[in-house]
Amino acid sequence: MLKLKTWTAMAVTFLASAWPLLTQANEAVIRKSLTEKLSGLPKIEEVRQSPMAGLWEVRIGSEIRYTDASGNYLIEGELIDLRTRRNLTEDRVNRLLTLDFSALPIKDAVVWKSGNGKRKIAVFADPNCGYCKRFERSLQEMKDLTVYTFLIPILGGDSAEKSRAVWCAKDSGAAWQALMLEGKAPPRPAAACDDAAIERNLALSRRHHINGTPAIIFEDGSRAPGALSADQLERRLQNLGKN
Repeated sequence: MLKLKTWTAMAVTFLASAWPLLTQANEAVIRKSLTEKLSGLPKIEEVRQSPMAGLWEVRIGSEIRYTDASGNYLIEGELIDLRTRRNLTEDRVNRLLTLDFSALPIKDAVVWKSGNGKRKIAVFADPNCGYCKRFERSLQEMKDLTVYTFLIPILGGDSAEKSRAVWCAKDSGAAWQALMLEGKAPPRPAAACDDAAIERNLALSRRHHINGTPAIIFEDGSRAPGALSADQLERRLQNLGKN
């Protein structure tokens, strides 16, 4: 007769080998069930176990939902670890939204800097965005900062026309600041101006689920949605420098 330790070892080995198959089976069941039960459900990009036993995470874009192993229930809300006081849903979303700053196509950005420009941020902005104008004023208080602004005309009206005029200006950085800080419209661009960068910026924003402006990207890939005050931005940059 096999000893208990032997049986235990065999059971552990079996579970280890079978677990990926069981997980895949659950994923398939969940995808099928939710798709059938929820008409018009956007594409489910990922299904995986959550940190809570029996609860599965369903990712649609950068949005997180939870369900059971059969896909019969759907939970919209946040998962909190009460032992550590951590918002696990928020942590997960932040990881999903992290960008590779070094991979941003800065050739498609309007660039200006203050001081030595050693600190860097990227901003996705619309010329008709009031919060973007507020943030631009906050940026004037910052020292030693390079700002890469990716123009994304998403607010309608003449956003596309203004974006094109800024991009095609002789000094796009100066044109952008004059428009956002003083309300001075840049000269009408020449018809031959190559403004393909604006469409590339829109595609980039869609890939990274940037749906509002301003969206601020830091060098560690983290982001801040909405306008930050100068003090808030300075704290974020200083904390970034410590890590």
